[in-house]
Formats: sequence, C-alpha cells, structure tokens
Amino acid sequence: MRKIVAGLFVSLDGVMESPEQWHFPYFNDEMGAAVGAQMAETGTMLLGRRTYEEFAAFWPNQDADDPTAGHMNTMPKVVVSTTLQAVEWQNSTLIRDNVADEIAKLKGQPGKNIGITGSGTLVRSLLRDGLLDELHLLVHPIVVGSGKRLFEDGGAQVPLKLVDSRTFSTGVLSVTYEPAAR
Repeated sequence: MRKIVAGLFVSLDGVMESPEQWHFPYFNDEMGAAVGAQMAETGTMLLGRRTYEEFAAFWPNQDADDPTAGHMNTMPKVVVSTTLQAVEWQNSTLIRDNVADEIAKLKGQPGKNIGITGSGTLVRSLLRDGLLDELHLLVHPIVVGSGKRLFEDGGAQVPLKLVDSRTFSTGVLSVTYEPAAR
C-alpha cells in the first residue's frame, strides 16, 4: 500500500500561505536535497483546488528541459475539489465525490508515495480521516504574523508521533510526524 505524505513549508507561527514571500531566504542545498528526496519518492501528486490552480497556471509554462518542470508536468496528479468541473493540466484527474473512499482506493494501488504540497484543507481532512501517513514540515525560523495557518482553531485533536528531525544550517527544522495511532 502506498503512503500519503504531505510536505509543507511552515513558519514558526504556523503560517503556510504564500511561502514564496518568506521561504527563499532559508532555502539552501540541505533543504533542496531534502525536498528532492521527497519528490523522488513520490509517484502521484494529490492537490486541493487552490494549489492545483496555482501549479497548473505556472508549471506548464516552464521550460520543458527544466527537470523540476518536467517532473511536475508528467507526474500523475489527483485533484480534490467540489467546485472544479474539469482539470486541464496534463495527467490530472478530478475527485469530486466520496473523497475518503476514492483516496483510500488510490492508496491501495501499486506505486510510489502519493505526495501533497500545500493544500492545507486537504491535509487537515486526510489527517482527520486517518488517511495521511506522514507529515513532513520544514519549520522556518520566522514569524510571518498573518496568513492561512496549517491548523486552524476549532479542529479536532490528532495525536502525532515524531519519527525524524534535523536542523538545517539556516535554522529550518525538518520534522516528520506520523499519526500516533499507527
């Protein structure tokens, strides 16, 4: 069975929105290697509507010779949305109904991990439904102050277990959690 692994950039105060505005001063070769290793283990991308729309507007317009663009454009993508009618980005499929059941079926298929980038609403729902296997956070040493947070007030408690951690030279903490019930 494949694992669903969420990889997210997050600020010290829990903000995950618009990392392009605060993340890059902390990016270095160590982080690049960690992100690249996670991408190499991913065979399918799982995206919420907003992240899908941002990525679909950007990646297809990048140089096809760029390895990251090639990877993003050719990888199978599964988009979870109740509002989208269709997905046009190459190799994309839309899930509109019975999300938990459809994602459970996807996990049961052979292949590499299913990776999530961004898509906080989707990450929270998968964690709540017991479908998220790993949560990889790159916690940046910055207080952003405002923006969408990974975990909003009013959510249910979900105990997690730390399975890996390291500190990059930029002060970014790389932490990996899995549900404690496993």
